[in-house]
Amino acid sequence: MTEQNTQAKLKNLLKQEKIQLWNPPFTQEDDRPGDQHLQELAQRYAPLLGLAVAEVGGALESIRAQAVARGKGNRTFRETSVATLELLLPREAKKNPKMKTNLETRLDVPVQQLLDRITEDFSLKHVKLILNGRTLRPDQRLDEQGVKNHSKVMVLKVSDAEHISKEEEEKKSQSESLQRTQKGFQILSERDGSEDPETTPFLEIADQKGNPLKIPHKEKKALILAMGFHEKGRSLMKRRQYDSALCHLLQADQHFSQCGSELLGSVDNYAVLQLDIVWCYRALEALSCLEDGRSRLQRAEDCFLRCYGEQQQRLLMIKGNTGREEVLFLRLYLLQSLLSYIEGNDRQARVLLSKVEDLYGRLVPDSEKMAQLMVLGFSEREARLGLRACGGDLQEAAIHISNRRQEREELQQKEKQKRRTRMEDISRLMELGFSRTDAARALHHAQGDVDKASSILLDSSQAPQMSSQDAVSPGKVEQLLYLGFQRGPAEAALRLTGEDVQSAAQLLLDNQGVLSPDLLSPPSTSSSSSSPSSEEASTSSTSPEDSELVNEVLEDISRHEEDYLDLTLEEESQLISTLKTYLDREPTHTV
Repeated sequence: MTEQNTQAKLKNLLKQEKIQLWNPPFTQEDDRPGDQHLQELAQRYAPLLGLAVAEVGGALESIRAQAVARGKGNRTFRETSVATLELLLPREAKKNPKMKTNLETRLDVPVQQLLDRITEDFSLKHVKLILNGRTLRPDQRLDEQGVKNHSKVMVLKVSDAEHISKEEEEKKSQSESLQRTQKGFQILSERDGSEDPETTPFLEIADQKGNPLKIPHKEKKALILAMGFHEKGRSLMKRRQYDSALCHLLQADQHFSQCGSELLGSVDNYAVLQLDIVWCYRALEALSCLEDGRSRLQRAEDCFLRCYGEQQQRLLMIKGNTGREEVLFLRLYLLQSLLSYIEGNDRQARVLLSKVEDLYGRLVPDSEKMAQLMVLGFSEREARLGLRACGGDLQEAAIHISNRRQEREELQQKEKQKRRTRMEDISRLMELGFSRTDAARALHHAQGDVDKASSILLDSSQAPQMSSQDAVSPGKVEQLLYLGFQRGPAEAALRLTGEDVQSAAQLLLDNQGVLSPDLLSPPSTSSSSSSPSSEEASTSSTSPEDSELVNEVLEDISRHEEDYLDLTLEEESQLISTLKTYLDREPTHTV
């Protein structure tokens, strides 16, 4: 890290003086260094940086050699179309940690070809390639995915095959893990809670108070997948499996991109994800991905400001305090300080580190107070979060934790009652001869109104018997057309909802403006229909394989809504000490 800091400072000085080390007199015709001129430059720069002449000379030669190699790479690419890529290898695969690893390849070849070369040349198995925070797809060409000459490509090792059996290797390979996570949360995203939650779990997205949010179906599916991959990634981070964690976090990032900007700006999940991705970069020593890391931290900071307010006033209004969320800002400022140091901006790094130390002093757990709260029967997590929420006040923390427990209990009871009522309403509709799936769907569209759901079911059962000339109110059709829906689906939705414009609009919104044949077909007259609809198959997911997938991904979802705020600050403490050591280095006086 100190080498990067020194080189960044030297590059700034060279740029100011318009010195090009790849040209004479610093580089000779045979590309060898002009030792005398480099030595003179090192003697001039060493006092400015407070470093030894030998250290500055070594850094200048490294910069010069990189520039010469880059120039050669440019000529080769122009003449032969063979590009030079810089590989950011796993720590154990680096032959010389201080030397950059380059690989030459054409860009019009599939990524799989590059993967095969890397696994063979560096004795790695099961790797993924990351470019600017995106996973490269093996079946597509390099140039089709934005890879260019001199691109920095991160190589992630995603399983340690040497220590497990072949069967276990296949089961635990990261590729399969990603696929299983994807499928598990895909199943959950299709469920709407109409089945018995005791046997068929489902996910509901709620606000910071635990109240369910109404989100368009398409965005809700993307959000569930994004948050699911994020939870899996965070679970792997806790186990310090940062390479696997990063794969899942980048997958979450892709799913978040499918959500509207308004939604992303209203929740802090997206900001936390950006922090977690850069934290993995740090753990994997891949902070040479500076551009992507810097932009992610900026997105995180912007998102926090939108969600919490300039002075965190929105957060204060919603939760009554800001202590727990301050750990996110501690990590944000710490990563920003680290990047500033690597960029050679020591002054900015110190300013940010000072803010970090101030927050750390307030947020680091007091072991004695933690112990007293745990004696009262509170968990370690409750004690830590409670003390932060109350600024370290022991009595206030105990009251706060008790109140939070009561709020959670009330919310759980309310949710259980809501589910019981829903199941009772579905049973009532089934007694009228409708299938469970149709009853659940109608109740969903009727927003829990049993009478309206019954009308929807009765109207839809008669719809196929109506002639195409069966009229609906032209005025109501026009209202839906004005909202942007097509005439055919608008008329069908009005028939299904008894010409209730509001319900028809909601029905169209839930189905992206197109009503499926399942919805337009008459419901089964028996609850034990032998040919369930496709939606029933996707939502009930009762096969043993689906149940296994769902249970597997649910294991990684914390049952505590503030788990993402429960940082012990142990890793942060180590990084703070490391940065302080680097920034407090005494200047070296040389002659």
